[in-house]
Amino acid sequence: MSEDQEILHGLVQELRRGTIIIGVLSQLSEPQYGYSLVAILQEKGIGVEAGTLYPLLRRLEKQGLLESQWDTNEARPRKYYIISETGKEIYSKLYREWKDMMMSLEGLVDAKEEKKDL
Repeated sequence: MSEDQEILHGLVQELRRGTIIIGVLSQLSEPQYGYSLVAILQEKGIGVEAGTLYPLLRRLEKQGLLESQWDTNEARPRKYYIISETGKEIYSKLYREWKDMMMSLEGLVDAKEEKKDL
């Protein structure tokens, strides 16, 4: 991998960290276990590795944004996560912040592109 590719890869990873949190919170209005969440996110174009997702779920639960419950009725016990009331409030505010940033960035990029075309 060239130096430019490494730099780009690192920057994309940074950008993805915050957006994955929004993606995860957006999908937990119904209980999901880790692997089902990986599949849902991938289906919607957000590729995330289980090794990234599970620590994130534990951190969000520790922060009070998620609640969890074990289901031991299956042969293999599964921990299901769902967004908490606090998580819903934080998600709503975080989503608005993200949308505002996207609109601001689009304005910056569009203005720069318009100048190039002149």
